[in-house]
Amino acid sequence: MTIDNTRWIKRLSNLLWILGGIVALLGLANVMPSYQMLPRIGPFSLEWFRPTFFAFCVTIAIVYCWRERLVSGQSLSTLRIAGDLVLWVAALYSCYRYYEVGMEMLYSIVFFGLQDAVIAIVGVAVAIITCWRLWGAPIAIIGILAFLYLATGHYWPGALQTSGGDILDKLAENLWFGADNGVLGSIFGIILSTVLPFIILGAVLDGCGAGGSMIRISFSLMRGFRGGPAYSAILASGMFGTVSGSAVANVVGTGVVTIPMIRRRGFSGNFAGGLEASASAGGQILPPIMGAAALVMADYVGVTYLTVITAVLIPAVAYYFSLFLAVYFEARKLGVAANEDEVAEHVELQDWLNLLLIVAPLAIIVFLLIGGASPAGASITAIFALIPLSLINPSIRRQPQRLAIAMAEGGVTVARLSMAIAVVGIIVAALAATGIPSKFAVLLSGASNYSLFAALAITALGCIVLGMGMPTLPAYIAIIVVMGPTLQAFGLELLTAHMFVFFFGIASVITPPVAIAAYAAAAISGGKPMATAVTSTRIAAMIFLIPFAFVYNPIMLTVGAAGADFSLAAYLWMIVQLALAIYLTASALARFDRQRIALPEAGIRFAAAVALLSPYPLVSVAGLVLGLGMIALHARLPVKPGGCQAVPET
Repeated sequence: MTIDNTRWIKRLSNLLWILGGIVALLGLANVMPSYQMLPRIGPFSLEWFRPTFFAFCVTIAIVYCWRERLVSGQSLSTLRIAGDLVLWVAALYSCYRYYEVGMEMLYSIVFFGLQDAVIAIVGVAVAIITCWRLWGAPIAIIGILAFLYLATGHYWPGALQTSGGDILDKLAENLWFGADNGVLGSIFGIILSTVLPFIILGAVLDGCGAGGSMIRISFSLMRGFRGGPAYSAILASGMFGTVSGSAVANVVGTGVVTIPMIRRRGFSGNFAGGLEASASAGGQILPPIMGAAALVMADYVGVTYLTVITAVLIPAVAYYFSLFLAVYFEARKLGVAANEDEVAEHVELQDWLNLLLIVAPLAIIVFLLIGGASPAGASITAIFALIPLSLINPSIRRQPQRLAIAMAEGGVTVARLSMAIAVVGIIVAALAATGIPSKFAVLLSGASNYSLFAALAITALGCIVLGMGMPTLPAYIAIIVVMGPTLQAFGLELLTAHMFVFFFGIASVITPPVAIAAYAAAAISGGKPMATAVTSTRIAAMIFLIPFAFVYNPIMLTVGAAGADFSLAAYLWMIVQLALAIYLTASALARFDRQRIALPEAGIRFAAAVALLSPYPLVSVAGLVLGLGMIALHARLPVKPGGCQAVPET
């Protein structure tokens, strides 16, 4: 890297912090609640706020791509800079025209013509190009296909043919100027009103310096257990993941510490990386801050965020319990022993004080949500509480600007995510205008012979495929728009259908062949990327089974909105079923209990686990008897390691 590159990287980083700070402050002002005598600043008029916010997001996207290009050692050509400036000007004009038309629509009826259709196409092109650069090809290509289908659907044959009408009006209204659909439609509005404050809170929590303390405490508490550092990685990654809301960011943030320590205890690089990726992905389903998709789910379904948190609690705990058991059986198989004398970083009083920086904001959010506050109001209150509270950390007292930088980086994260959501808005607009979801639901119902399981399997596969290389939120929205009506037609409650899609959208980040979280972990662990992804899928197997379980047994989601009549006996029986199924699955996939398990027995254990989760009482009781029998066969056997211990790192 040349001196000039270094100087320009610094300048672009400073510019990003300024722009990110503006986005963060503008977004928080829009949703800030009133506090006693302090009046509300927002909400701002969508006619000017949405296009203004989009213009800032495009600006941040361009500057971010320039900086990343220089950081990677590439050069910025004059042609690239000129092209990006043209893109930026086109975005500004499209946003200005959105404001003009929006103000006209307040007082009169507007008929769209050729100029407005061209403006809409320009806005779509800006969103797709910037999204492609930030997030890769998959979601951008789907956005292109959705646009082409909206524009040419009346020429398509058979059931895919759409109604005619004025194509110019259709493009302008659905893709750009409509308040409900399109690039700046209702989904973009949800990001501004609900998701943004939680992302800013996560960034400030990350920047306040409690992450290192949390990891040190986790390792200290788990040092004397057989799987010590591996258990610590699950705890640390789960806590960090519920704040960050990003599996890849979680892997990078905690994995650099946890993965080497897991390897030193005797686990393989593939297992260490796979465990970190699995635990990091699970952070998005762990209350109370679950990631952006959960916030959008509450708005979509029409329930409170507290309802979503309550619904996901048992599945989230079950998933992390399965990770602990995966480590437990792997440690047994490798003959890893507990080590009380293992050298670990010293935990000081300051580390325990720093935990308040995580516990206090989360407690405030839960308390306010229970009291009826909005998610945005609860998160902003937590931010206000966190800023003075962070001064208990000496590093923040020495460098208070770290909080401002963290907030600015949160603004950059919001801007980057918004460009992906803008393309999802194109997809949703095309689907809504052409009626494809309802047509697809009819076709799928016939293809699956009215089988709920077939519909669920197709939905799960679609989530995994669409989620490859894509953030969870846009993948979740794109799938639920298409498959939501189908799953509801089979009798699922809306919340249950959304939760099913949500889980599989999260699973896509650890599922081969595009397991981005697993690949990030492999880069740290030194394992093979594909082998790490396969191992991660094995460790996290319950994330694929739990959604099917709560569809057929909705009491697992606890809340009435999931469609189950609550009874204590049924609830306790469900917990017993789930706990035993997790034990059987973990031991079957590790192929070890107290001694090595032969492949046929592993298959029987897995079948018993699936039977336990069945909605039919006779089948689940048969699974219970079979599973307990399998466990009893090993109960009196001595523990005998059945694998080759990995070579510890030096």
